[in-house]
Amino acid sequence: MWKYKNADEAKKHPFLRTLNNNIGRQTWEYDYDAGTVKERADIEAIRKHFTANKDTQHHPSDAFMRYFNREKSEEASKRFPLPDLKDKDGNLISFHDISKDPKLVEDHLKAGISFYKTLQQDDGHWAGDYGGPMFLLPGLVIALYTTNGLSQIFTEQHIEETVRYLRNHQNPDGGFGLHIEGGSTMFGTGLSYVMARLLGVPAEDPMAVAARTWIHRRGGATFITSWGKFWLAVLGVYDWMGMNPLTPEMWLLPYSRWTGIGYLHPGRFWCHCRMVYLPMSYLYGKRTTCRETELTRQLREELYPMPYNSIDWDRARNECAKEDLFYPHPKIQDILWWSLLKCERFLMHSSLREKALKECMKHIHYEDENTRYVDIGPVNKVLNLLACWAEDPDSQAYRNHFARVSDYLWVAEDGLRMQGYNGSQLWDTAFAVQALAEAGLGRGLSSDPFGQNGAVGREGAKEADQESKETSEGKRE
Repeated sequence: MWKYKNADEAKKHPFLRTLNNNIGRQTWEYDYDAGTVKERADIEAIRKHFTANKDTQHHPSDAFMRYFNREKSEEASKRFPLPDLKDKDGNLISFHDISKDPKLVEDHLKAGISFYKTLQQDDGHWAGDYGGPMFLLPGLVIALYTTNGLSQIFTEQHIEETVRYLRNHQNPDGGFGLHIEGGSTMFGTGLSYVMARLLGVPAEDPMAVAARTWIHRRGGATFITSWGKFWLAVLGVYDWMGMNPLTPEMWLLPYSRWTGIGYLHPGRFWCHCRMVYLPMSYLYGKRTTCRETELTRQLREELYPMPYNSIDWDRARNECAKEDLFYPHPKIQDILWWSLLKCERFLMHSSLREKALKECMKHIHYEDENTRYVDIGPVNKVLNLLACWAEDPDSQAYRNHFARVSDYLWVAEDGLRMQGYNGSQLWDTAFAVQALAEAGLGRGLSSDPFGQNGAVGREGAKEADQESKETSEGKRE
């Protein structure tokens, strides 16, 4: 049975590093011995309920976590029962009337906050799912398959839950969206199909057949978006010539604004843009590609409605499915890509390229060390892992990345997904403490149970913030 673990409850990874005793860290582990027969049956019933309603209710309710907190919830309901919302004549009391009765308002607040308290973790934070995007987990699976490290993260249970997630979020037309609420896109469908196959789903499985049909009807995987082209190229099922350049030499531009050129330095991009472009440009510049396997050869045949060796890769560079095309390239952008592509033949094995790659890895290692290998988000987390492997498969930096992969994985009744961050713990805890204070239930911190609740949350938030401050101090040093 899957069990939620927070802070130091989780298994100790030899390469896990922290400055705050892992306050706020949330992971899921599979425990073969956990759960009674009834509990296991209840969990399975929760899964089936979600699947039966998946076309109308796309989002899970974190029902697993709620289930494991059920005893606390029942106790809280007895201690602070929800007041009757009907008057002596059986009529529903209006919100306006409730607001005029301070005692009734306080009783409602205490009942609600008492339940909310049962969801608080021992280290003070409130845990929860931060999932939704469909394109994150495929990148992780492709990277781990490429590095031959898939089995180090994905156990049989991980694979089972990931495939469950795919089945639950496949659209009726056979495709997959950019996110679980979205209509089918080539980006979501192409990467989800590849992930399913890498995790052992047969090509003749109905889910795979439906997704492959969706892809072929739209011209094949050459019409996938730029990030999709990148991941398929890494896997070796798409030619690097079919990508617009991700030039690593950009990192050698002068950073200073007075030159004018400094405005083009990637370091001036938005943080989530530059921290993704950084490892992508390294991997592109080095043409990091997975070893050829029987499965990658099969995928070359399955992803395209034409023979792989007949594909016009230069044309494929700018192909994009209509479902994915929100804003066509301006002509000037196409001219820029074409010009950079012509430069690639001179840059590819040059000393300038080697210098650029070293500059990229300097920044990648800095990001990894500065964030304890969590990184700014799930996309560059996986890309940095892959870049460290590409630089040196035996490096400690590559091994350190494995300790933090589980921080991004979340399990719920719909399956296993990769979250958009390693959680929203600090946000949620800060807002919860603020709400307690606004409700006037956090004044007597020594005796008031709700005040104690807020105090624990406040201390958890301070601990989480302290790691950030110490990291910044280390950065200045």
